Amino acid sequence: MREVNYNHRDTSRRRRRRRKKSRRMSLAHKVTLLVSLIFILLFAAAVKFCLLPALTGSGMESYNAPPSSLISTEETKAASPAVTMDTLYSPCAILKELDSGDILASRNASERIYPASLTKIMTALLAIENTPDLDQPIGLPEELFSELYFRHASVAGFQPGESVKGRDLLYGILLPSGAECCLAFANAISGSEEAFTILMNRKAEELGMKNTRFANSTGLHEEGLYSTAEDLSILLAYALGNEEFRKVFTTSRYTTSPTDIHPDGITFVSSMFQSLNSASIPGGEILGGKTGYTSEAGLCLASLALINGREYILVTAGAAGDHQTDPYHILDAQNIYGQLGRQAE
Repeated sequence: MREVNYNHRDTSRRRRRRRKKSRRMSLAHKVTLLVSLIFILLFAAAVKFCLLPALTGSGMESYNAPPSSLISTEETKAASPAVTMDTLYSPCAILKELDSGDILASRNASERIYPASLTKIMTALLAIENTPDLDQPIGLPEELFSELYFRHASVAGFQPGESVKGRDLLYGILLPSGAECCLAFANAISGSEEAFTILMNRKAEELGMKNTRFANSTGLHEEGLYSTAEDLSILLAYALGNEEFRKVFTTSRYTTSPTDIHPDGITFVSSMFQSLNSASIPGGEILGGKTGYTSEAGLCLASLALINGREYILVTAGAAGDHQTDPYHILDAQNIYGQLGRQAE
């Protein structure tokens, strides 16, 4: 009779049970991993669903971000016109679009210059801001004239002792560049030119003209008087926001009210328009400007132009020449504005 090995049978049964258990554990492990993976995917989808509207600001709408290479700069902002200043007579210049304040071109714009009669832009602005009624008369004391005559300063034509409406003095500042008109306002507003100069520098600081110091109201040369083309563009842009200033700045010809000394008034012609053969430029026109000159400062100009429906300001300074030479500052303005206009043709 064959002997049965019960120990071997028991061992085989145990092995089979272990294999079945192992298979059951392996299957359970796989199921657990699959459930975990599904949970992770669902969680990620939920996060995306909840956060994406907040990031896009479009509620429940879907968002497909375009590749950066497909984003056109023309869609966000029109390309700025390309302007070169290499051929200018003026060593310092800056061109801005007035509404945006964007600098389109510049040349040594932060370099210190003598502003000459561009100083009178600040004087005219403060005259407007600090004179309650420009139709009230302001006196021109005789003592205001002695230094002006001695230094051959440009004058509007008013006489010592004359009483003139503030409005007429304002036109006298910006059109013929009358120094006596500046002193009349300085004296009426602050009591003296020195005190008025403090007001000028305070305003410059307020406007962020960081490289400017005024030493008088007229722009007659003094070593302590300096600015930059960039600072003067800040001043001009601000001043043009004043309706009264803009009106005077863009006037080419004006006749004052009668006075005892001038019963027919005085007719002023803008020094810029006087040197300008034509205000027309390609695509627009030069609307207004203020000239400046001293032998130390050279020929300077701050101007405004309308070209293809947009307004631009240009400040140039330091052009060689004088009142007897070609008006190089005017030629520079025609050059720059002409470049802008021709680009749209």
